Amino acid sequence: MERLHQQLQQIKGRGYKAYKQLGGSYDFGPFQLSIDHVQGDPFAQPSRISIQICAAQHGIPADFWRSRIRKTALEDFLGRAIATAIRKHVKGHRGTGHSGEISIATNGQQVLRRNALLVDDKQIDARLLLALPGSGRSILADEAASMFFEELPKVVADGLRWADRSQTQMQQHIEQVEDQDFLREQLQAAGTVAFVADDSLLPRHSGIDDQPLVEGIPFQSPPSLQQSFSLPNRGIISGMAIPHGVTLIVGGGYHGKSTLLQAIERGIYNHIPGDGRELVVTSPSAVKIRAEDHRVVNSVDISPFIGTLPGNRSTDVFSTDNASGSTSQAANIIEALECGCSCLLIDEDTSATNFMIRDTRMQQLVPDSQEPITPLLHRVRELYEKQGISTIIVTGGSGDYLSVADTVIMLDNYQSFDVTEKARQLAGPAPQTNQPATTFDRQTLRQISLQTKPFPGQRATKILVREQRLLEYGRKRIDLSKVEQLLDAGQTEAIGRLLAYCHKIDPEQKAGLRQTLQQALDQVEQQGLDLLLPWKAGHLAQPRLYEVVAAANRIREN
Repeated sequence: MERLHQQLQQIKGRGYKAYKQLGGSYDFGPFQLSIDHVQGDPFAQPSRISIQICAAQHGIPADFWRSRIRKTALEDFLGRAIATAIRKHVKGHRGTGHSGEISIATNGQQVLRRNALLVDDKQIDARLLLALPGSGRSILADEAASMFFEELPKVVADGLRWADRSQTQMQQHIEQVEDQDFLREQLQAAGTVAFVADDSLLPRHSGIDDQPLVEGIPFQSPPSLQQSFSLPNRGIISGMAIPHGVTLIVGGGYHGKSTLLQAIERGIYNHIPGDGRELVVTSPSAVKIRAEDHRVVNSVDISPFIGTLPGNRSTDVFSTDNASGSTSQAANIIEALECGCSCLLIDEDTSATNFMIRDTRMQQLVPDSQEPITPLLHRVRELYEKQGISTIIVTGGSGDYLSVADTVIMLDNYQSFDVTEKARQLAGPAPQTNQPATTFDRQTLRQISLQTKPFPGQRATKILVREQRLLEYGRKRIDLSKVEQLLDAGQTEAIGRLLAYCHKIDPEQKAGLRQTLQQALDQVEQQGLDLLLPWKAGHLAQPRLYEVVAAANRIREN
């Protein structure tokens, strides 16, 4: 610690690059500080530092990380505790560019596995960004000393040292996350694809603010769909269980249909206590499906939905750089099935109309022989009965789906009602079609080149996230803006690094794209996200297989 202080005084007022001398490790007594990478100027990405605090100093019981899910929950809690301590103790901007800022990577309402903070039997390792202060290109050593010797110890004391402090809130955080994970594991055996607990608060503050809407109406299950589960910590809970099969969510506009579906699609993740959706859980392989005009499609068999196109163009190995609404939605479903999806989540507002439905009058006007599209309406029963794939569809304008539904839930002013019996009385016969369509069980071994090159003048391929879902993968850009269950920029970068890792270890993808990416994810699960980085950092978050494959599927060759 004294050595760091002396070095700061020696470089006081010198050019900014003299900060490079600070790299290394320093003993601060209660914790160890490592300066892992020093930024080149005040406008560059802040310097990477890490803090290690041993088990005897942090005082957290080993029981709090005895399992993988408890460990992830603890790491999430501590990361948020550090972020809170930073807001409390760090003065913030002082000088040019980012000077004076300290941060740790955290996410919003969901709990993700990250590498920003790691706990094991020996220590806590917290990775932060610290923007060394400068005025223009000159070092502000006194301000840096204040950050290192005044602010950082307070952040560590508040965020990481829990000996002789109440750990009740920490325990509640861990146990609630553990309960959600346990509940999700019970869905399949219970014959359900999703569960929404009574008194859940589903509405969000706004479309860009994922905080719960405090004045929102608490959810209550229809009695006929109510089911109870026993959780290891909370005990007995009750709520709406959505069974396997085809489920419709209906109702008037602005009555909560899409809000319910959004809560269900986010139910693949655990949530922090107090979120309102912490007891809304969904099958972990459920995928939100939508139309995605102009997306690239790479060698996907969309023939179950799209027959031969004009010009005798085959669709069993379909590729395009500019998909339509219907071809993109068909490709999205087939790609989800390739990844082992057990439940499709669909909102008609973000779907291609001609992909969703084709009524009898349109069939009479335009014969089946002239229409290559077999709508989802005609295949959704087959998906469930022959493939075991459930579907949850939000619809407010198509009554034809009533004839293929197993369950119909109506939302009225955010209150839910089971109207299945009434829907069956109104439904009429299931729609008929004479269009031939191929089966869903044809297995194809797809390979997509994951190769990319650096831009001229760069020594290595860069992987950058420009926006939360816009990935720069070397010279290629991968647009994931319509992959709606992707939450965090840390997930997006991890996806890019997984693609590069797979290309490095298995460029030929002998087992196929999906299996190659699955094997890489399995290695990350065992060894951690640090496997993907050539240096020590803490900004990655773990994605699902589907989102990784979705990125590969959207790589444009040119």
